[in-house]
Amino acid sequence: MKIGLLIYFILSLLSVHGQTEQTYQVRTIAFYNLENLFDTKNDTLTFDDDRTPEGKDNWTDERYQKKLHNMAQTLSEIGSSNTGTAPDIIGICEVENIEVIQDLLVSKSLKNLGYEIVHYDSPDERGIDVALLYKENAFLPASYASHRLILMDENEERNYTRDQLVVGGRLDNEQMYFIVNHWPSRSGGEARSEPNRLAAAHLNKRIIDSIQKMDSQAKIISMGDFNDDPNNRSFKKVLKTKANKRKLQEGELFNPMEKLFKKGVGSLAYRDKWNLFDQIYFTESLVNNENKGYQFWKAGIFNPAYLVTQKGRYKGYPFRTYSGGNYTGGYSDHFPVYIYLLRKPE
Repeated sequence: MKIGLLIYFILSLLSVHGQTEQTYQVRTIAFYNLENLFDTKNDTLTFDDDRTPEGKDNWTDERYQKKLHNMAQTLSEIGSSNTGTAPDIIGICEVENIEVIQDLLVSKSLKNLGYEIVHYDSPDERGIDVALLYKENAFLPASYASHRLILMDENEERNYTRDQLVVGGRLDNEQMYFIVNHWPSRSGGEARSEPNRLAAAHLNKRIIDSIQKMDSQAKIISMGDFNDDPNNRSFKKVLKTKANKRKLQEGELFNPMEKLFKKGVGSLAYRDKWNLFDQIYFTESLVNNENKGYQFWKAGIFNPAYLVTQKGRYKGYPFRTYSGGNYTGGYSDHFPVYIYLLRKPE
């Protein structure tokens, strides 16, 4: 598809006088946990030894290239059933460094789509980071910041984790802010590790509040692998996200993933239970201002058959790169998530 082509979508709307058509410009915002996208080199400063040719995973260049191919294919197809093209904005996590992202973007499925990268190295012990990919014909970034989450363990020693990435800029000449997250895991158990995710939620809330102090109507989209579900305390008590559009007050956060979760939909499975850790939520200004630029249309989970394990003990689960310690050549242990934004063309 020619770079620079704006994607338009025709919605048929019923009116009093019959059927009318309204043309909308559509943008897709997506997030994908790439599940340990590591190169094959041993970084002596991080715990990446397993993902090397000599490591436990026998991580060879052949396997690395297969992983790049799989990730690129998936990213290029998220949301394309309605737009015919790849997402305009993509948040990603579990990438080792900017080099693996650059390798990803020259893969066959992505190399001609005009993506650029915003990335900072995080202090995570395994060396995994978050990043934002954007189509340069759709988004013009103007500000970047990497916000550090300071955590201490029970021994009062630093617990190193991922930063929260904030990028502001113009989406088709409309100011927008994107936050990419990968909150602390549930290692050690959900209850024991919850304080770390509550701390991450407080940091996310401070970032959003600081933007809204400059512009109360700012359009802010936060996305990521939160290692929490939409009904957990980090969302309901700290961020105070809501699932009902009609109950939203100015400046509050709307989470369309909550309704999906209540329907039993998930982005990853563990011990025969589905979780929806991968989420995209945003400020009320993307919901209730119908005549002011981009507005939220709908959210989804991208789970075509090729991303799903087709047989065996984990049938129906996401098709992983490794399963039970064995290389399977799959994709990720998470499904991608996405939202569509609509606006009337200028």
